[in-house]
Amino acid sequence: MREGNETISQHAHDSPLSSVVVSPLWGRFGRCDRPHHKIVLSGERYGLNLGITDPREVEIFKSIISPLIFKEKDIILHKGDLLIEEVKSTSISFQELIDSAKEIDDPEVEFWFKSPTCIQYKNSKVSEMFPHREAVFNSLVAKWNAVSPDGLRMGIERDDIGRHVIEKPDPRSYRTHSVVVNTVIDNVKGHPRPIFKQGFSGRCGYSFAKGAPEDVKNAVLILSRFAEYSGVGSAVSRGCGWVEVTVGEVGKCQTMR
Repeated sequence: MREGNETISQHAHDSPLSSVVVSPLWGRFGRCDRPHHKIVLSGERYGLNLGITDPREVEIFKSIISPLIFKEKDIILHKGDLLIEEVKSTSISFQELIDSAKEIDDPEVEFWFKSPTCIQYKNSKVSEMFPHREAVFNSLVAKWNAVSPDGLRMGIERDDIGRHVIEKPDPRSYRTHSVVVNTVIDNVKGHPRPIFKQGFSGRCGYSFAKGAPEDVKNAVLILSRFAEYSGVGSAVSRGCGWVEVTVGEVGKCQTMR
């Protein structure tokens, strides 16, 4: 990105409001003596997911993808290169996400938080360490309202989520994490220091209490699908908060895409 458009690169890396979502690099790794690092293996195939939700930041997405596709530019590492073998893309409009929520009568969803999901409680430095319904969907409401057209913004309250949504965590997959999301120069000590965030990963299902209003159900379904494009929580441009979602009628969940 920096080579293609330095201004866009600076915005994507430094803006707290950027909608760019980057997954971790999926694949097998070797151990590394350097703290907080892993070694990619020769001959191993890796996957990477990128997402963007703000139509105003399409140029950022193009700046990431164009060099890889049109210039056939490999990703240069310390020793060797990552060769780009295949690139696929999909897109969906906000209205299509809304329309998709009308197709299921008795819905439930399951989130697989595949990378550490770091959700800070409002106006604090306290991190959520459990996929609580209020934390997850309140984070998604904020992300949706930040990028959706004015007429499609949501007014669902945190209390509505707490009253009408039920979480069903899978204790076998639940993990907590403290991960490095950035490195900054410590002006006092004069050397780089890592910035950590805390969070969780694993699977958690969400269903609805008896008598839950239709607008709450629809909002949760819309936000669930949106989550696969927006990520959940903070530091999503640095690999955190990547999720896969399944949805369907109770007892019949199917993958969303």
